[in-house]
Amino acid sequence: MRSLADALLYGIIDLGYVSAENAPGVLEKLIAGGIDMVQLRGKNHSIDELSLLAEKLLRLTSAAEIPLIVNDHAQIAQRVDVQGVHVGQDDESIAAVRERVERPIIVGKSTHSVEQATAAADEGADYIGLGPIFSTPTKPDYPPIRLSQIHEVRERVSIPIFCIGGIKLKNLGQVLAAGAKRVVIVSGLLQANDVVGYTHGCKKLVADPRGVISGL
Repeated sequence: MRSLADALLYGIIDLGYVSAENAPGVLEKLIAGGIDMVQLRGKNHSIDELSLLAEKLLRLTSAAEIPLIVNDHAQIAQRVDVQGVHVGQDDESIAAVRERVERPIIVGKSTHSVEQATAAADEGADYIGLGPIFSTPTKPDYPPIRLSQIHEVRERVSIPIFCIGGIKLKNLGQVLAAGAKRVVIVSGLLQANDVVGYTHGCKKLVADPRGVISGL
């Protein structure tokens, strides 16, 4: 299984954008494009529905040796051998997730400020999502954070930091120039006309941002 430390491009199978029926096919394209890890997110779906889908997706991610993370629900990780759980600020604590699952897993946490980022690291998160970097319909209640906060968080947090929120290929260079090393891209990947090509383009920039940054 690919190490979390080696993950640069994090995709999300968001059932607000992709149907459960089409999710495995989309995941195959993300994997072909070079995604390093992926999360299953379905805000309006039941634990049973998400668990069944996680089983299908896990077959694909296991073959590709990339981690599969589930959003919000530690119960899914109790039923399916996914590699991790991602929690928000209002979800269960990291310690509670680990206790519930009872096996070694990755636990990530969403953060929306420097203070939340450092608190998540102190709480024992394996990685954090930092954002939203830009306005995004998936996080309407959170105003975008300043790009300058990316560098500040990197100075204060040693665990992997994945910048998230409104990031697309067209603005990815700005995020990398601000100091990001890892990113989460959602709608940009899922709504691309050529998912494989778009994913590959994003991965290429994140893996070697020097040309992009020097050209800004």
